[in-house]
Amino acid sequence: MPSCGSQVTICELPIRFDTYQGCTHGCSYCFARRKNGDISTVKPFESEDALRRFISGKRNQETSWCDWNIPIHWGGMSDPFQPAERLQKRSLKCLKIFADTGYPFVFSTKGAIVVEDEYLELLTKCNAVAQISMVSPKYDRLEPGAPSFEERLSMLPKLAQVTKRLIVRISPYALGLSNEVSSFMSVYKSAGVYGVEIEGMKRQNKREGLVKIGGDWCYPKENLERDFEVIKSSAKSEGLAFFVGENRLRVMGDDTCCCGVSGLSGFTPNRANLNRLIKNEPILYSSKMKETGTAKPFQQGYAQDQAKALQLCQMSYADCMTIYSNTKNALRVMGLLSD
Repeated sequence: MPSCGSQVTICELPIRFDTYQGCTHGCSYCFARRKNGDISTVKPFESEDALRRFISGKRNQETSWCDWNIPIHWGGMSDPFQPAERLQKRSLKCLKIFADTGYPFVFSTKGAIVVEDEYLELLTKCNAVAQISMVSPKYDRLEPGAPSFEERLSMLPKLAQVTKRLIVRISPYALGLSNEVSSFMSVYKSAGVYGVEIEGMKRQNKREGLVKIGGDWCYPKENLERDFEVIKSSAKSEGLAFFVGENRLRVMGDDTCCCGVSGLSGFTPNRANLNRLIKNEPILYSSKMKETGTAKPFQQGYAQDQAKALQLCQMSYADCMTIYSNTKNALRVMGLLSD
């Protein structure tokens, strides 16, 4: 079943779906790889039946707070169109469900399988936003199992024709590449890309020059901001939308929802999160979010022992978000306290 974790505090499309567990792209910077170790063995994960149940309105404990057709983010932990798909066809089956139902979704991939004819044909019938992750040709050596940067460039025009919007994810961005990244904006525009989304590289362990933000070691905010301004200026000069997934700098983007769905009919994100703080707006909750028992997504960050887990069962989504939004850690994550 599509799930939702602690990212709900900062992400406006926090309900993720993964047809596979593991990935063979071999990206050296992969956060799933850092967290779980060797992920090169790819196994089936969430099924098409689970997807169908969610689309029909059924919710589990993690998603009980959501009572509207929130867009699903497909490919949160594993690429749905990696080489394993050629044999297992699990993502193809899910595409057929999305095509039949018209349910909104955003998918993230580096995989070239998605531009094969049978996939493109289904995408023409879907309510989909595509995100292609690509930073620089220099990353080819960091992504040994994935299509090259040039191969991904060739995918863009095909996806632009069959999706509602096409976003290039410049993530994870490494400092010092602003001029090179900027040089591709005209290419993206010509290929039919709607906009770009950018987020800085994060590390699990301490490194010189990095600062601790939440559970990650990150570039200092001012260093990222300097590079992002260069890239934003180039994107805007080409008429591209610009979105920032870096929480401390999200306000630089055209919208706080960095997936690029803002203003797109039928794609309603979850605005009840910390992003309202950077907009200096109150966090507004739906009636469902105020119901007892809707706080499950906060378990990882809040319920560290059995007593707190039991307490969480008696709390609502709104209770937990209200508590967390008033902590120093939340303000620091959103860049409202200095690094």
